[in-house]
Amino acid sequence: MESSSPSATSVPDEREVQRAALVDRRQRLTDALALAPYDLILYLERAVVYSDLAYPDLAAGDAYRALLLTDEVLNEGFEYHEQAKESLETHSTEPYPKVLDHGDLLANMENTADSEDGDGSEPYRQLATTASVRCFQILSLSLLLCGCLASASDFVEKGLKILPENKELLEIKGYIEQVARRRLRLKPDEPIDFHDLPDTGAVRREIYPWNTYEPDRFSEESLSFLNGQLETMAPKCAVKVSCLPVLLEGESNTDEYEIIPTCNQLGLFAKEDIAPGEAVLKEYSLLTANNRHKESTCDACGTELPPLKMQTEAVNCPECYDTVFCDEFCFSQANEQYHPAVCDKDVDSIAKDPEAKDVAESLYLLLLARLLAMSNHQEVHPLALKEIKYIWGDFVPTQLNDIDLSVNAGPPPEWTLPFSFKYNIEIPLHVLEKMDIDIFETLPQHDLWVFNTAYSKFRGTASARKGLRDGRPEVAAVHPFWCLANHDCDPNVTWEWGGRMTLSARETRVVGNRPGGIKAGEEILNHYCDVDLPVKDRREWAQGALGGWCMCKRCRDEAAAANGSD
Repeated sequence: MESSSPSATSVPDEREVQRAALVDRRQRLTDALALAPYDLILYLERAVVYSDLAYPDLAAGDAYRALLLTDEVLNEGFEYHEQAKESLETHSTEPYPKVLDHGDLLANMENTADSEDGDGSEPYRQLATTASVRCFQILSLSLLLCGCLASASDFVEKGLKILPENKELLEIKGYIEQVARRRLRLKPDEPIDFHDLPDTGAVRREIYPWNTYEPDRFSEESLSFLNGQLETMAPKCAVKVSCLPVLLEGESNTDEYEIIPTCNQLGLFAKEDIAPGEAVLKEYSLLTANNRHKESTCDACGTELPPLKMQTEAVNCPECYDTVFCDEFCFSQANEQYHPAVCDKDVDSIAKDPEAKDVAESLYLLLLARLLAMSNHQEVHPLALKEIKYIWGDFVPTQLNDIDLSVNAGPPPEWTLPFSFKYNIEIPLHVLEKMDIDIFETLPQHDLWVFNTAYSKFRGTASARKGLRDGRPEVAAVHPFWCLANHDCDPNVTWEWGGRMTLSARETRVVGNRPGGIKAGEEILNHYCDVDLPVKDRREWAQGALGGWCMCKRCRDEAAAANGSD
């Protein structure tokens, strides 16, 4: 019988109690937004909750939606003017909403209104203008915390144009300048070139507490579904649970240890012997992206098409003639799964022909755009689509991402999901608008945490193909079964992507030039990076793409040997 003494009673952690209350508040606000999707005050209130929960990226996302709605209120010709105005007017008959009573914001706005001698404008317009400044405050501070200095600086300046003396905005501007000097390594007296500010950072990479779409990947139901799908792609393989080494955050002295931390993931295993050179898996995917404008590639599968005069099977969409498919099969699959959502809607020009520094980000964005088109056309939540539902996004447990605000707290956690205002917030919403989707009414499908979850799954699992012209990555794809084959720097398969992703058993192994082939029961070991790179470069790739250093046997052996020779 268990003891009932006080010593046996667990005392809930105060931080956990506070966090649970905030998560509950966040859910109530989300439910309220489902009923009033054009209420910018609700977005601002949820942004504050996200800030308190240490999700500055999600706070920025809500503040930006609120800012868009202030524009809708203030511009009669805008599409959602009436809905946004009506929602805001429910807050104008009472004292200012509490979320706007921040610092000296209300006092500043009253002074501004007095100086204009009362122009007789409707109360809701003054309320919308006040709310816009609150949006700029939250956006600039949140983006600063995410490391997006250029966007943070842009929003703080926009806020100061309305309220030049606002104390909070001036303080945030000072913080931005301090961080900019450190990141640009400037001396105190050196001027800051604000056009040269970095604008990318990192945010939390996790299964959010409110994410109900992540499946139990190890359940009998999941394994049965995945193996049913696999039968035609890889008849000699099965999806099973695999025990993998845990990726580390950085350098460690554990490379020489015989026993290292491990975790369970899904993996592909051979059911029968597979000969050297034999095909292991052949997979077709429509979750593809091409960042070259008007390039000759199949819009569906990403296959590079021959010159126009040599094309015999290529098919043009009759509605948007510039969209080309390699054959009737790809055209029919596209029409079944995504194309009607983007057909003749001027989506194709977004994020195309990017600058060299933005090539990778443009491909991830375009993969997200394709996912959103598939979701919209099939009327399925983006995270419930089978193309990404079972992919593991190298998530970190929520509690390890939390910031400890106590006096004796250690250093903050290292967040690992690359983030920018442009690619995570602004352009995805622009893509949806081009697809004639109401970004406010469809919040459950298009919340920022949904985008972030998809990006987490794309990074490290998407494959890319470089163009022959300049060697830059220009086509990418997500093949959900290809990426179930786990990465190892001594792989037993090699892969080739040309319309279909093909995994083949290696003729020889990388380490020791051992004979290739795969025995029944062995795990299929894939490679997501160039395995000819030295261990330091491979681990740096894994840190950026997978969120941690590779701890496969080859990496540990080579790192231990290198350290022993120092």
